[in-house]
Amino acid sequence: MRVLGVDPGLTRCGVGVVDGAPGRPLTMIGVGVVRTPAEAEIGPRLLLVEQGIEQWLDEHRPDLVAVERVFAQHNVRTVMGTAQVSAVAMLCATRRGIPVTLHTPSEVKAAVTGSGRADKAQVTAMVTRLLRLDAPPKPADAADALALAICHIWRGGTTNRLTAAIAQAAAAAPAPRTARRAPAVHQERRR
Repeated sequence: MRVLGVDPGLTRCGVGVVDGAPGRPLTMIGVGVVRTPAEAEIGPRLLLVEQGIEQWLDEHRPDLVAVERVFAQHNVRTVMGTAQVSAVAMLCATRRGIPVTLHTPSEVKAAVTGSGRADKAQVTAMVTRLLRLDAPPKPADAADALALAICHIWRGGTTNRLTAAIAQAAAAAPAPRTARRAPAVHQERRR
């Protein structure tokens, strides 16, 4: 499975492509950052993000796109930009018929490090180790994108197989019998 991980950000949107399967060695195919100028208006910045993600989709042809789920922060402006970039990534993939999945930051940290409370340095160190890289990917947004891809390969693949197995079992199961109601007993009132 080839997964494009997207760590959404308006100034720096991390992107990373990983090949792999649960229980098998992972391979980094590419990593980078789509950048936009902070002084530009929001529309042109989102257009630059779209163009950058489209280039990654053209070049790497992933089977799935994993995007970090936006979570509440104190800075509403940052949350809005992150949410808008997430939407652009989801739109680019969906337009091509590529499935999209969302993972929370703690899911990603837990999948890669074993702890949902790991810091960025721990995530970067484990990504470097798991992908057998000579040096840590930089900036941190790029490492986070690779972590998203790894998380989906390890967790998403299992989740997808469980969901498919449950659906298959439900389809094969006999239809449930409808319960019959007991006939109502009519009692007369005595006067």
